[in-house]
Amino acid sequence: MSSAVELRAPGPRGIPPLLARLVDDAALFPPGNAPMPEAVRGHLEARTGPHAGVVGLFLCPASRLPELISELVRARPSAPVKLSLVIDTGLGGVPKAVSIVESRRELLDLRMVEMPAPTDVDDVWLERVAEFVPEDAIRVLEPRRPSAGDHASGAGVPRGQWLASVRKVAEHGCWPKLRCGGATAEAFPSVEEVSDFLAVATTTGVPFKATAGLHHAVRHHDEETGFQHHGFLNLLMATARSLSGRDVRAALDSTDAAALAEEARALPEPAAQAVRAVFASYGSCSLSEPIEDLEGLGLL
Repeated sequence: MSSAVELRAPGPRGIPPLLARLVDDAALFPPGNAPMPEAVRGHLEARTGPHAGVVGLFLCPASRLPELISELVRARPSAPVKLSLVIDTGLGGVPKAVSIVESRRELLDLRMVEMPAPTDVDDVWLERVAEFVPEDAIRVLEPRRPSAGDHASGAGVPRGQWLASVRKVAEHGCWPKLRCGGATAEAFPSVEEVSDFLAVATTTGVPFKATAGLHHAVRHHDEETGFQHHGFLNLLMATARSLSGRDVRAALDSTDAAALAEEARALPEPAAQAVRAVFASYGSCSLSEPIEDLEGLGLL
């Protein structure tokens, strides 16, 4: 299986280890929803730009692979695009999607396969995932997190079952995925839920990936939607604190950008590498926003 270390191979000079290959390009996904030509053009430009070392994989839904391939044929990239294949066609659609990617290796380099996990993650389903996904691709699975509606109705997924699923996914050699936002308030996990996730994820021996809602470095209130967003720098520092037995919730809840940036700068390189061995990457529909934030905080 490909390793997190390999995905975070050193980028251009000046990219700190804490930030190398941190941001996967999810331009095709909400709320950005970029058209395919724009998404491909933006990714190809970003991977050769001044902060290319921050940029990770390109995310594409399985249902849009033909569209992606057609656009790459026109774009003629100098090297294959490092791809994370996001399965939106069900587990049964994985073999066909993988076959399509592998038939165009001059254009695409399959590094990761991501998909939602069923409410009750069992060994049989996990074994089918391992059977369908090539051994040299990372498997990223997203166990369903309980929502406020589940608690109100008395149905759905209790938090203990969610965390048990996170651990089971990791025990099968897959990376758990933490969804940090979405189109509704319920899609945003609480500080307590993220803290509970980190308490498990930092002890499994495999990395985790985050997605959605992490548009900016620092926790903030979005005036347009009214949602409180987690910050990816908060999540990095919370991971560091979880590994060293310090106050995780305070790091997640902080809106003090200067203090978080100073804490990040103060991390010794081995500690930064340990953080990234746990928190491998996150998907963002914008590459410019996280880079602008990091520049503004003096971290790039």
